[in-house]
Amino acid sequence: MHCFLSDSYRDHNPKYEYFRGEKVPCFESVERLDNIVKALQARGHKTVSPDHDATGVIHTLHDPVYVQFLETAWQQWLALDPANEALQPFPSVWPTRTLRDDVVPDNFIAKLGLYSMDNGTPLAQGTWRAAKSGADAAVSAAQYLLNGNGSVFSASRPPGHHAGRDFMGGYCFLNNAALAAQTLLEQGMKKVVILDIDYHHGNGTQSLFYDRDDVLFISLHGDPKTEFPFYLGHGDEAGEGKGEGYNINYPMPAGTNFDQWLQCLEQALENIHSFQPEALVISLGLDTFAEDPISKFTIQSDDFFKVGHKLASLRLPTAFIMEGGYATEALGTNVVNVLEGFEQG
Repeated sequence: MHCFLSDSYRDHNPKYEYFRGEKVPCFESVERLDNIVKALQARGHKTVSPDHDATGVIHTLHDPVYVQFLETAWQQWLALDPANEALQPFPSVWPTRTLRDDVVPDNFIAKLGLYSMDNGTPLAQGTWRAAKSGADAAVSAAQYLLNGNGSVFSASRPPGHHAGRDFMGGYCFLNNAALAAQTLLEQGMKKVVILDIDYHHGNGTQSLFYDRDDVLFISLHGDPKTEFPFYLGHGDEAGEGKGEGYNINYPMPAGTNFDQWLQCLEQALENIHSFQPEALVISLGLDTFAEDPISKFTIQSDDFFKVGHKLASLRLPTAFIMEGGYATEALGTNVVNVLEGFEQG
């Protein structure tokens, strides 16, 4: 499969994060994509550099003020104190209920809280370069489909599906899958599906398209009553306004096995068939894997071949956009199993 990859993914290399209140090494690491690249190459899939600039569509979907903050955040951090180069900034206050979010504070950490949904999304010196190059890869993947090709993989890092119009979170800064879908629409398509199969609900993607009828968003994920992002992803969230009926969530309990998960995927495929889209964007999270350290489904590596095969049954131009998956050693195998299952379908 044609695979877009920018080496700038290595520029985002924070050393630690806060997970459930504890300081831990980053689950979302450079090694994740390193292992994906090794698996792609070992099984004969070539990678190419992005060939389209995502700037325009980024400013369409994301608030330009938020984007400017991302572009300059590290410089702002260093301007406070040059010694900050050895430290990672984290938000410590958020504009929750009764607090104002319409006035941008001058204080850097307060601004970081304004544009963050959690404190588990660490910034590093090269975060913007990596995020922008990942967005370029996703938009390049969309353009590849528009050129008449049937399938493509965007090896984007950091992931994107938790990022909303004006906030980062869940390791995500720019919403790559949403940018790919928007590109398809801006270039003439009328209806596109985003199918999110990451273990964690794609809250950012849902929020971006919740009032639109040109994108059907479907997410299969861990129940938000117990799983991140906690505050979105329930089954009664169906869209609003023009978007009513175009948002479908399938939350599942911890311990869900492949057969149970597959039943939800079959329902999602029926939803997609009824929508009759022109293209399919897959938010490809592989943290549904049984050995993932921060997730609680029990899908095995060989099962991912069948996932790819099922997705191919839709017979749609399909862009796979990389999201989560934190069992680092197995991640490359699991990704390529999906892609090859799709190609063999």
